[in-house]
Amino acid sequence: MPGVSNLPAPIAAALPAVVGLRTTIPKDRRSAQTLGTEREGHGILIDDQGLIVTIGYLIMEASTVTITDIEGNEWPAYIVGYDYESGFGLVRTEQPMGFRPMRFGDSDVLELRSEAFVAGLGGEKATLKVKVAGRREFAGYWEYLLENAIFTVPAYPLWGGSALIGQDGTLLGVGSLLVQEALGPGAPAFPGNMYVPINRLRPIFQELVGTGRLATPARPWLGLITLEHMGNLVVGGISDGGPADRAGLQRGDILQALNGEVLDDVADFYRKLWASGPAGTTVTLRMERDSDSFDVTVRTGDRARYYHRFGSD
Repeated sequence: MPGVSNLPAPIAAALPAVVGLRTTIPKDRRSAQTLGTEREGHGILIDDQGLIVTIGYLIMEASTVTITDIEGNEWPAYIVGYDYESGFGLVRTEQPMGFRPMRFGDSDVLELRSEAFVAGLGGEKATLKVKVAGRREFAGYWEYLLENAIFTVPAYPLWGGSALIGQDGTLLGVGSLLVQEALGPGAPAFPGNMYVPINRLRPIFQELVGTGRLATPARPWLGLITLEHMGNLVVGGISDGGPADRAGLQRGDILQALNGEVLDDVADFYRKLWASGPAGTTVTLRMERDSDSFDVTVRTGDRARYYHRFGSD
């Protein structure tokens, strides 16, 4: 591979395992409006039978999956599993690809100012040396909470499903987001990326490969986009036909309390929601709308049942 000698040998040797990933999603699927009907990103080959790890939103509700290898060959693939809680997705090519898979590393070794590499499909020209700008909690507005997320700088422009590779050539994380405050709260705005640590996948990996989803009870889900604005938790969006929509919540409503407990921030909201019981649990939300406060009872749902399950008609 031309120019690969400019990189440390373990990094260069790992790069052929990074692949391109393209999916198509029927326009009537629920995620099509927000995430699109055609999605592109990356994945990482992790076994010799074509198993690839990626970031889940690339494959959510997909009807087709196509993998592109470093030589430009295309490989039909299918979805193996998706874990909404961690954000990891797994696909497998219909035939083994013949490239050496990338081994899992220990993402806990990364700490502030650690150096690593991020890579997408394309070898050295698609590889960037980065530093860890932080290890901290990340609360996503789509009812997602990740402990000990990895934040890297400078920003990598093709982050979705990209590989965070350690100095020894092992996989340490999978690219999820572009963030504007990679340095953390209170620091100057500085763009970077958020990577999901590979250690988050380890304890669920075998079950996800074997059954496609975890057998543990699903977390309660409301179908809310929740934003922090001027000290308030504001409903920024609602999933059509989801639990919050059926309960009559509206965009612009302010969340004040859950089951009588005041909500401090988005992460606190999620922790209190998930502690209330499994999916299907009924919760009481204290809301504010047009300066009036009111209580609303919501029967929570299972996010995986709301979205089209892979392998089904």
